[in-house]
Amino acid sequence: MPQLHVKVADTAPDEPALTAYDKEHAVTYARLLDAEADNADWREVARIVLHIDPTSEPERARVAFESHLARAKWVARHGYRHLLRDGWPESKHDRIVKKL
Repeated sequence: MPQLHVKVADTAPDEPALTAYDKEHAVTYARLLDAEADNADWREVARIVLHIDPTSEPERARVAFESHLARAKWVARHGYRHLLRDGWPESKHDRIVKKL
């Protein structure tokens, strides 16, 4: 299940299909798209949504913001088709729960 506060990688996936990472970060992607629609400053979004301090890590914050926003747009434009066809990819958490 997508969660509100999850750790983000330095860069989002760049694959032509949905990934378990995408499933885990669906809420993050929605928040990024909302922030863009509101014309929020990328530094504020990096701090609040991605939990990366743009003052102490400006390059990492900018790269993470740009790659995750790009992935959010891809998921919104194309990834949903994969979701409708195949469902969410199984995450590590899903595999553990199945074993229980």
